[in-house]
Amino acid sequence: MIHIDHFIEGFSNTFKELPQSEPWTITSNLKSIIEKMIVDLDTDFIIENNIAIHKSAIIESNVTIKSPAIISANCYIGANAYFREGVYLDNSVKIGPGCEIKSSIICSETAIAHFNYIGNSIVGRNINFEAGSIAANHYNERAIKKISVLYNSEIIETNSDKFGSLIGDNSRVGANAVLSPGTILLKNSVVKRLELIEQVQPE
Repeated sequence: MIHIDHFIEGFSNTFKELPQSEPWTITSNLKSIIEKMIVDLDTDFIIENNIAIHKSAIIESNVTIKSPAIISANCYIGANAYFREGVYLDNSVKIGPGCEIKSSIICSETAIAHFNYIGNSIVGRNINFEAGSIAANHYNERAIKKISVLYNSEIIETNSDKFGSLIGDNSRVGANAVLSPGTILLKNSVVKRLELIEQVQPE
């Protein structure tokens, strides 16, 4: 089993109600997880139609947030960003203009620059995504769509055809880099600009 607290400090403190679940299980069920969390939020959040936005968050023009979603304290969301299928932003997350975030958890102090896509992923604390980088969540090009991950030199079958990445705290992802589905990055990882990360090769 992959223990997310080994990658993201204090993850289980934020998601207290979650059993020890694999990251792809969490992202697959993120809509229901967020809906349950919204019920316990305090009055510092403005809640409407299962979308909870902290009063201190800044949201620019033409942002689309589909329910459910939690946008925490001091977050910034740039113009024309698009959130769908369950999104959780922890405190002080910055999302640049034109980003799309789907079924993902973005932990505190992380910055995702403009024109990025993050799909079905759990992104740790204090991470920086430069512009145009992608956390892909689906093997469009493969005949077999099920995603496998490489962890501790072992291949784990997720039995899911939608999972992006688990990214450890303090990592850096360069501009126009691509994280293939099922990417697992330890804390303090560095992905170079234009680099493709593909940890499990097709048979």
